[in-house]
Amino acid sequence: MTEGFIIDHAVRQPQVWFEGQPESSFWSGIKTSGRAAFNVQALRCADCNFLEFYTNEEADLDGSIFT
Repeated sequence: MTEGFIIDHAVRQPQVWFEGQPESSFWSGIKTSGRAAFNVQALRCADCNFLEFYTNEEADLDGSIFT
């Protein structure tokens, strides 16, 4: 397992997982540049509503709020 974080934001964009520990940034709140970033996929069990989260493809951050 690799440590990382997901930024909770109120923008209608898919969630992105970033590698490493969060570091403060004066301009953007948390530094994200230069980190591995992956799209987050959520799966829900139709019987019990259990959620699992996975990442499987690198996030294309061109034009996103994280660039």
